[in-house]
Amino acid sequence: MIRAAIPADLPVIHDLIRRLAAYERALEEARATPEQLQEALFGADPAAHVLIAEDEESGEAVGFALWFRNFSTWTGTPGLYLEDLFVLPEARGAGHGKALLAALAAICVERGWSRFEWSVLDWNEKALAVYRAIGARPQDEWTVQRLAGPALQALAAQAAPRAEAAPRTGAGPYNRAISHAN
Repeated sequence: MIRAAIPADLPVIHDLIRRLAAYERALEEARATPEQLQEALFGADPAAHVLIAEDEESGEAVGFALWFRNFSTWTGTPGLYLEDLFVLPEARGAGHGKALLAALAAICVERGWSRFEWSVLDWNEKALAVYRAIGARPQDEWTVQRLAGPALQALAAQAAPRAEAAPRTGAGPYNRAISHAN
């Protein structure tokens, strides 16, 4: 069964994130705390969402998918970005991963979103085989770029000071968008 996560799932989500990080050989990089996840997933302005895969017989969580909305300037529509997908090793092969992917695809279709994207480690042959089987195609012409740590701090230090945004007045298109968002 696939269901949306609730705040009571935070310990399970945190544990699954740590297990994923260990599987991806990067446990030391998984520093998110349960408190950070609480705010990011269930706070006033959620940054991401989680689906939980449960074993049909036991009802125990056996996997999760953490996702957030992105946007394509080319299609003019939102999309879904899958940040994490993980199924416990002992539960693999029972269709939980595919069920999570299908549930995410359904969210895209129901909401009229044009894309469902994610990254995968190039050595994860089993995951790549699953993704090929469902029709996903690699975007070989693109490479992921990441700026973090000291390099992020150094570049940020080069930014010009930003002026505080002045309230917009008038009837221009930007003001209409702002007024309709409230």
